[in-house]
Amino acid sequence: MKRKKLLIGVNILLLIWFFLDMIGVTFDNKVLVSRAWRDDGIFFVIYIVAIVWFLVKEKSGKFVLTTWLSMWFATQLYSHWYFTIFGPWEGKIRYFADAVKLIPSTTVYIPDLYHIVLHILILIALYSTMIYSVKSCKESV
Repeated sequence: MKRKKLLIGVNILLLIWFFLDMIGVTFDNKVLVSRAWRDDGIFFVIYIVAIVWFLVKEKSGKFVLTTWLSMWFATQLYSHWYFTIFGPWEGKIRYFADAVKLIPSTTVYIPDLYHIVLHILILIALYSTMIYSVKSCKESV
């Protein structure tokens, strides 16, 4: 039960953080995250469906949630860290110029604060969901 509460808590925290992407958050002329319902809304809806599926039909829902978090993380890796490692950086640097930066750079694209936190939360949610899935399968045997 403790692992399930952790899994739900982490996924709710991720959902709240991701919700900021749906509404956009700006302060002092710096953008934490721009409103991207149009671009990311489908990801948000699918994530909500995956969480609800897990809550309603846990046996299949844990696999749906794990699969979705894995695909979402892979998409985020490609959309952000691929450019950090391989470039080209110019377009990404311009696009995120007004974003809050944890590590500012004018030469290499480094994901902004919002996306770094998002990626960490996705990884934690994925890890906790995978651990829960494995442990619950072992306990049912």
